[in-house]
Amino acid sequence: MPDHDLNLLVALDLLLAEASVVRAARRLGLSASAMSRTLARLREATGDPLLVRAGREMVLTPHAEALRRRTSDAVHEARALLRPSTTDPDFHTLQRTFIIRANDGFVEAFGASVIAEATAHAPNVRISFAPKTEKTPMHLREGSADLEIGVLAEMGPEIRVQALFRDRFVGVARKGHPLESEREVTAERYVAFGHVVASRRGRSSGPVDAALAALGLERKVVAVVPGFPAALAVARASDLIALVPASFLLGLPENQSKAQQSPVSATVFAFDLPVTTGRITVSQMWHPRVDAEPVHRWLRQLVLDVCRRKAPS
Repeated sequence: MPDHDLNLLVALDLLLAEASVVRAARRLGLSASAMSRTLARLREATGDPLLVRAGREMVLTPHAEALRRRTSDAVHEARALLRPSTTDPDFHTLQRTFIIRANDGFVEAFGASVIAEATAHAPNVRISFAPKTEKTPMHLREGSADLEIGVLAEMGPEIRVQALFRDRFVGVARKGHPLESEREVTAERYVAFGHVVASRRGRSSGPVDAALAALGLERKVVAVVPGFPAALAVARASDLIALVPASFLLGLPENQSKAQQSPVSATVFAFDLPVTTGRITVSQMWHPRVDAEPVHRWLRQLVLDVCRRKAPS
């Protein structure tokens, strides 16, 4: 059985993740020529080109694509084996950056509390919230994210999932809007005004429209924006009505306590929808390689505690 330099595994992992000799070299602190020589050794060891030229870019061969996930898991497992035992971690001296992929609404509502709780127990820990531009298990599998937070999507059978809280959609309009003076917003009054819809994919309809259609009603969608922060900003500065998760309003300044039916602020007011829509479950997701790691378990419990304490009822 031939012996191989196991350092090649780290180089292979970065080359497959970056699909670029230059970027992989930069991450390893090597010159591009040194990384090219390493790629040559990997090609010899695997019997496959691994990276081939496609125009100005390089792409993975089918064999490299098949190796990508296995290589990443092997590197993470090797690092875990060589890491000092964390059976009883010392949080006072722990130095680590946790990367959490979450949307803006979660960060605004819960981010400050998660950071405060984490640094109170582990002052040298850093929490890095990363934007969640797509729903994919890739970041958890590759180890470029520790947690993914959001509504469960198809993340693959191996991804671990834990529900954090159940959320609901509420209507939002500016302070002083004609609807604010009404004791109850009826479906007829709800559709009497224009609406701004939040959708990354540009969709203008959803479950609320199906519920309104069952009543023979239809709302007039005047604008579609990429996300809830933009929808809220438009509603705050116009007579348009926005639809946002109740948890999103927790991040607004001067909001009322969660004992209120819907959190509100000095600039907007929230109201219950006049039609019934299903609740959504917000979960945290992680890769099984870190499932039993004490420090990662601590982080997951911390996020769970913050969410269950602050989430709207």
